[in-house]
Amino acid sequence: MSNKVILVLLDGLNYQVAHDCMGFTMGLIEHNYGSLYKLQCELPSVSRPLYECVLTGLSPVISNVVCNAYNKRSPNTSIFSLCKEHGLTTAASAYYWVSELYNNAPFDNVRDRIVNNNDLNIQHGIFYKWDHYPDEAVYIDAEFLRQQYDPDFLLVHPMNIDDAGHRGGYDSAVYRNAARTNDTYLSTYLKTWIDLGYQVIVTADHGMNLDNSHSGVLACEREIPLFVFGNVFTHCPKVSNLKQTMLCGTICNILGIKNHKKDICAELIYEN
Repeated sequence: MSNKVILVLLDGLNYQVAHDCMGFTMGLIEHNYGSLYKLQCELPSVSRPLYECVLTGLSPVISNVVCNAYNKRSPNTSIFSLCKEHGLTTAASAYYWVSELYNNAPFDNVRDRIVNNNDLNIQHGIFYKWDHYPDEAVYIDAEFLRQQYDPDFLLVHPMNIDDAGHRGGYDSAVYRNAARTNDTYLSTYLKTWIDLGYQVIVTADHGMNLDNSHSGVLACEREIPLFVFGNVFTHCPKVSNLKQTMLCGTICNILGIKNHKKDICAELIYEN
């Protein structure tokens, strides 16, 4: 049983759109390669606070990363810092806000865009600063990092779904098609990752509303997908009461980092 984890964070993806539009990923579910659960994101339903939530297990009101304007290093313990502490290798193909939270802030295009430094929390990284940076490139960058550095924890963070939502809104063809396009990119890599024994989590930070934005309490903003693939997961259809704050503890448990977060859904994963 492998304990290497790939986390795919599809920025801005609502649960229902994921369920209805991501045919390949749902096909894997139908053929018992994985499971899909509904998750409710924390508040406010905006990106940088929720990156912090997923990667530290802290709700924004607790982490003090409460808005996208926060452009400092995170003061909190993260999956990346814990991996470094335990001698594990980390990598990320992600938006530059992730680099600012866990490596260097403010982001410097020359210094921080491509990273290969074992002294950093994210030791190997390819970061981008443009919301329209092609998601296809994000996956290619991630696969390069995976093959080159064999990380124990790899974050893959495409931005185009969120970008499409800000242009077209929740109920728009451009938003739904961005989800479909990501599903196509996932079809290139996801089955390979599963067959190689990775534990793969595909989720989102938040959803999208009809006003081409997000930050509030509407279901379309807060309900997000949680796809899980791998043999550490129970794939129990009755799993419920999942919280976004549980993701950090769950990933740490899979990685073998014990007793960091107690907020783990025992029905979701087998104990290593």
